[in-house]
Amino acid sequence: MSSHDELATVINNFLPSFNSVNKLPAYKLRVLDALQKCRTEYMGGHIEACESCGEINIAYNSCRNRHCPKCGAIDKEMWIINREADLLPVKYFHVVFTVPDKLNALFMNNQQTMYNLLFATAWGVLKDFETTKKWIGGKIGATSILHTWGQNLNYHPHLHFIVPAGALMPNGKWKHARNRGKYLFSVEQLSNVFRARFVGQLRELVKQKTIVGQVPNTLFDKDWVIYAKRPFGGPKQVISYLGRYTHRTAISNDRILEVNSEEVVFSWKDYSNNYAKQITTIKGDDFLRLFTQHILLPGFTRIRHYGFLSSASKRKSLAIIRTALRVAKPPKTNKKQWQQIAFERMGINPGICKHCGGKMQLIQTLPNHFRQRLRAPPLKIITKIISKV
Repeated sequence: MSSHDELATVINNFLPSFNSVNKLPAYKLRVLDALQKCRTEYMGGHIEACESCGEINIAYNSCRNRHCPKCGAIDKEMWIINREADLLPVKYFHVVFTVPDKLNALFMNNQQTMYNLLFATAWGVLKDFETTKKWIGGKIGATSILHTWGQNLNYHPHLHFIVPAGALMPNGKWKHARNRGKYLFSVEQLSNVFRARFVGQLRELVKQKTIVGQVPNTLFDKDWVIYAKRPFGGPKQVISYLGRYTHRTAISNDRILEVNSEEVVFSWKDYSNNYAKQITTIKGDDFLRLFTQHILLPGFTRIRHYGFLSSASKRKSLAIIRTALRVAKPPKTNKKQWQQIAFERMGINPGICKHCGGKMQLIQTLPNHFRQRLRAPPLKIITKIISKV
């Protein structure tokens, strides 16, 4: 047993049997195919050699799929850098909107419509609270990210919002939230309005037959959980925190502990039990069932920006807010290459030999969908490099 296995191993071992029974839609099969082939010869790549010591390195391309646990590290860091340009010297809140699991069937069978309803209702409630003078009385901004999973891979659609603690007023001034940004809205009132509005709009969509299914009659039996975390320490911490959510996948490879011919063993944190680490062993087909329910429809936007952070008004609104807050100069936008970002943010130095620190030279490009046995690098190039050593 190795320290951990990979999602690709799970797909390779169990997809044929799982799909023979469940008949996954084509878009989910395409995602699983990409994840299975990520960083293999099928994806193409390149061969490079060190000019100093002759070390040979074969690197295969990534699939770049948003559901892949191997990919997204560079994209995440680039996203964080770009978001840093939007930061304001104010407090921020982390607000989470959840829905009861009684709605899971409706979400699963009407994913795009239900996810859009979740986004629209949650932001609509926040926006309406913002315009109430009792709370702020101005225009707020927010970034929202959709997650569909819990730590144990069960289906749990919810939204993460990062909200600056204040608003842009009609007179161009900035107004901090209550207690200088230490208090945003009443979570209890937010929850009640969100529940009533979501259920009302849901019933209307079912009545119009836009959504297939029945609305449960017990949705008002319990409070809906809206979680609001106290303000972060500072703007930089906000983006680092948010980056953990934006490019996260349903499960990372380091949580998959073992894959055999019948079962998958994975770890997860039990948030209801003081974040205690749990180990779960389930059948491979059951693991794939859990994972595939989190594959989003192609083109669905799971990260959205609202209010003064929306693409339509961000540039003008942020300039006004910075003037009001007396921020002398807006941050420069990112123009760094991915190699520089990898080195500065991740400690990875592309193009440098890991063995001796020499410069790596590209000697062969491997075509995408490469299915033949790897050819040896051109002998004359290898000889030339080795002769320098």
